[in-house]
Amino acid sequence: MSIPATEVKKLRDQTGAGMMDCKAALEQANGNFDEATTILRKKGLATAAKRAGRSASEGLIGRKLSADHSTGLLVEVNCETDFVARTDDFQQLITDVIAEIEKAGDRADEAWLKDPNGPVHTRVAATIGKLGENMAVPRFVRYSGKGYVGQYIHQTGKIGVQVELGGVTPAIAQREEVAALVKDLAMQIAAASPGYLTRSAIPSEALEKERAIYRAQMESSGKPANVIDKIVEGKLGAYYKQFVLPDQESIFDSKQTVADRIAAAAKTLGAPITVSRFVRLKVGETSA
Repeated sequence: MSIPATEVKKLRDQTGAGMMDCKAALEQANGNFDEATTILRKKGLATAAKRAGRSASEGLIGRKLSADHSTGLLVEVNCETDFVARTDDFQQLITDVIAEIEKAGDRADEAWLKDPNGPVHTRVAATIGKLGENMAVPRFVRYSGKGYVGQYIHQTGKIGVQVELGGVTPAIAQREEVAALVKDLAMQIAAASPGYLTRSAIPSEALEKERAIYRAQMESSGKPANVIDKIVEGKLGAYYKQFVLPDQESIFDSKQTVADRIAAAAKTLGAPITVSRFVRLKVGETSA
């Protein structure tokens, strides 16, 4: 039977389920609104909507890394409690979500992820119905075909890092030094949480804000403007050491910077190794 769009919208507003799910339920129920609601609840779709207001701040970072290190995937999957995060059903959800992202390939973007009628939403809704907690997949990051990819998951499973190296040729890809470097870098990023790969990547407005703060601190010093400028630029060095990966002090050797460790590895390997990109996901954070 033909279902009016107004009825579909009414069911969606009441249950929070996707438009196509609501239409299918109404068709199955021959237009009976209550029966359609029951159908959605049985599928876990209405349950998902009912629980949508509850915080899903727990969860885990899932990962997948190809054997040749050419492709890597990190995904954050949230739930309400750590207890549920450790269940087999939740672990299976992570596996299924990763499989869907891999299947979609380049089509897997934010719009695809958020599609209420998409495969990820469907799998999440079904697990919500089974486990009775709100869940979400807020983000994922996929690197493919541009370098040597390495990963690190902190032992709690709530922090995941993905690093991509440039300059790793097939001749050196299997060497221990490459694996050791990418692991060290990933652990560095997990522990020190850098925000930028290079100084030039820092937005100019962020730097100007820092400069303004440092100048304000020097206002009553009585020093000449040119001296203050030098002091301000010196203070920016500390900012770089905190937020720019190569400028950070190595967590493994305080006498070395990350740039020093990369340079040493490149010299040993005889190749111009660089870090081309990285990402750090922490459960519950709104950005990488």
